[in-house]
Amino acid sequence: MAFAFEQSLGFLGLGLATGAYGTLIGAGGGFVLMPLLLLLYPNESPDLLTSISLAVVFFNALSGSEAYAVMGRVDYKSGFLFALASVPGAVVGALSTSYVPRRSFDLIFGVLLAAGSILLLARPRARQAKTGPGGGLRLARHLVDRDGQSFDYAFNPAIGLALSLFVGYASSFLGIGGGIIHVPALIFLLNFPVHVATATSHFILAIMALSGTMVHILTGTFSHGVHRTIYLALGALIGAQVGARLSNHVKGVWIIRSLSLALGLVGVRIIVAAFQGGG
Repeated sequence: MAFAFEQSLGFLGLGLATGAYGTLIGAGGGFVLMPLLLLLYPNESPDLLTSISLAVVFFNALSGSEAYAVMGRVDYKSGFLFALASVPGAVVGALSTSYVPRRSFDLIFGVLLAAGSILLLARPRARQAKTGPGGGLRLARHLVDRDGQSFDYAFNPAIGLALSLFVGYASSFLGIGGGIIHVPALIFLLNFPVHVATATSHFILAIMALSGTMVHILTGTFSHGVHRTIYLALGALIGAQVGARLSNHVKGVWIIRSLSLALGLVGVRIIVAAFQGGG
């Protein structure tokens, strides 16, 4: 019983830390939690671990979205548009995980994280977009947050929809929520300001992660991870509030660099573990 209590406290702490960091950079915490679950449970199936991670990402993103909504940084129009496009991909991704052997899953996961780290290092500075004409159809957005800071940007919705479909699949397949893909895409490809990108990404993540989690519930996979999920989710709910408030004190470029460093370290660790003989 003592071990179970200590384990529960450990999951609470892990949820709090991943929730705070994930919300700070708009990634939902799944990219931190999923690699740790892979390392903690080397003999568990990928679909069980992704079901746990996605459920925690949902609660993390829900809490973080509420905090960012109070700050006035969520682009709801774009968020709803991209979330709807991500749902079909999230459903298919959640169904695909059970068909991939554990070692292959680890290798795919690690390589994608490392590649994302390199991409962000190559372009560490987020560029501020300008509204106006540009190639193809562009949607202009004007946002003013609670502190009076104004954000003006424009993006190509076709690119955003295509990206969201892919992110929906990749996020559910990998159990990471998709923020580590969506945030850089919103910033570098769709010209979202960094703080709007992290806030809007959380809003999209909540809908996307819920879709993937529902698939795992319906298939019966999630039933084996409920206990762990409860404590991780409780910690993530609190951590998300902390992370959102910390974002007020962190410059956009440091959010990108932090994300890049985390991706690289975790990606390499997962690749090494896979080559050392993950099942």
